[in-house]
Amino acid sequence: MSNRRSIHQLPDLLISQIAAGEVIERPASVLKELVENAVDAGSQTIEVRLEAGGIRRIAVIDDGIGIPSNELSLALTRHATSKITSLDELESVESMGFRGEALASIASVASLTLTSRTRDDQHAWSFESGMPEPVAAAGAPGTTVDVRYLFDMVPARRKFLRAEATEFGHCIDAIERIALAFPEVGFRVFHNDRAVRQWLPTTVLQRISDVLGQEFNEHGIEINAQSGLISLLGVITRPTAARARADRQFLFVNGRHVRDRTVSHAIRSAYADVLHGDRQPSFVLFLNIDPAAVDVNVHPAKHEVRFRDSGAVHRFVAHTVTQALSGSASLQAADSRYASPNESTPTALSTHSSGSPLHHAQTSFSESAARPGWQHSTQQPLHLRERQYETYQSKAGTTVWQQAYAPLPEETTTWPLGRALAQVHGVYILSQTAKGLALIDMHAAHERVVYEQLKQALDAHTLPQQTLLVPVVFRVTDKELALADEFRDQLLELGFEMTPGGPQSMTLRAVPAILARGDLEALARGVLRDLDQVGASKLLTEQRNTLLATMACHGAVRANRQLSIEEMNALLRQMEQTERADQCNHGRPTWVHWTVSDLDKLFLRGQ
Repeated sequence: MSNRRSIHQLPDLLISQIAAGEVIERPASVLKELVENAVDAGSQTIEVRLEAGGIRRIAVIDDGIGIPSNELSLALTRHATSKITSLDELESVESMGFRGEALASIASVASLTLTSRTRDDQHAWSFESGMPEPVAAAGAPGTTVDVRYLFDMVPARRKFLRAEATEFGHCIDAIERIALAFPEVGFRVFHNDRAVRQWLPTTVLQRISDVLGQEFNEHGIEINAQSGLISLLGVITRPTAARARADRQFLFVNGRHVRDRTVSHAIRSAYADVLHGDRQPSFVLFLNIDPAAVDVNVHPAKHEVRFRDSGAVHRFVAHTVTQALSGSASLQAADSRYASPNESTPTALSTHSSGSPLHHAQTSFSESAARPGWQHSTQQPLHLRERQYETYQSKAGTTVWQQAYAPLPEETTTWPLGRALAQVHGVYILSQTAKGLALIDMHAAHERVVYEQLKQALDAHTLPQQTLLVPVVFRVTDKELALADEFRDQLLELGFEMTPGGPQSMTLRAVPAILARGDLEALARGVLRDLDQVGASKLLTEQRNTLLATMACHGAVRANRQLSIEEMNALLRQMEQTERADQCNHGRPTWVHWTVSDLDKLFLRGQ
């Protein structure tokens, strides 16, 4: 048996070095802490100077309020901060920093010099760890923090650093995130005395373009929504601009860049039926919420937050992003890309009276779904209702199609998706627009139209519930039992009836009728898991939409079916009235467009 060591107090330096392991991972971590402090100081411009990717030197120069000379030494001690003074202020903190650990942690693993001058001082003052007191120095109003030889004092940590170019890349990522969050602040970045980045003070949208390039200008959809004390603004990209990697996803909560599973899940849910395969959307979103409703003190590096009502946040974000994507349907995309200022706008098209030819042309599967041939009856098993729907389509498909695509009279209106010219290889519709030519995948386009109409028809009714003849009993944890009890009302709204069957068992007595044929135990567990993680269940909606997408695919017009010009035009008009009609249910585009200028280039006209 080894000799017992006595309990003793750790020295301050070792305490700071231990704390540094939580906060300081690499040069980018140091840069983040220093620039956030500069932002908190009310700086208008911030200059960053790096050497050897930040390994040899990181200097942050700001023009903020400065630090009085008698507080410089205190600034380098642990848990010393000007940001908060009480628990009440911690629970509603609005500054970027508040823990009072960053400077002390950095000083314990590197050489740190702090030089600062307030507006009232005649000159600057400089202080370095180990000095007895600050000394007079030259310097403009503001603060300069100069960090050199990171981890030289902790060789075991230094060997984990990557190559200079890699560390420099992480530093640029860190400064870009802060620059996005604070467009009103100007930034200059130098590496090895060479200017590498400069962003002037500007607006949010312009800063996004300056930092991330033209991608968000060309494919971006602006977000600006508010509900009570919560708001969401920023830019998301159209599904057609999705990427293979999730490297262009930026979420800021009250100005702080964070990773949050609640908001991430909400965004994924909004994009669920418009993304192809494993593609990832790009976005820069700023979620502003009452500081008292969010806890930022859950991660040493402040990368995560916790919402007091995560379910409400999830619903707000998902609804806002879904609405924005719905508004980016083919009609708006077409209008913004090639419609002339005098053409009919999306608003004008959507305000046609019920007696207009457009209204009559819209008679389609949304009406057929409401007919006696396909009722949302709680008495019918899912497989019977599916078969009835398909039978109705096969028997009456021609009638419905002819009603849906009644001939349109000749009009002077210039439609965003143009007028059909011909059918190409039985698959595509060729249409002449005001500015060029459009090519539409008729099956993919009609599939989206039918899918959205089926969703609207189902959303107009309460989800039908089907009582199980043989209840499903399965084992659960105490946590799952508690969740079922806590969210009993929400589960009933979703169509689930769950009751405790014993100390660690659950009895599932009713489920949504539309999903009655699936793995009911897995479905119930998945819904409970969603309720636990985000305070709301999107699993049900996702599975319902998957089923409706399959039904829409079977109900849509097939390739090689010959359509008349009137039928093709009616489909184009439906696309202009349908949300997300620029993509099919699987995330593929439904149409492409070439301007006359594009066509001229193909034939070298004017060259």
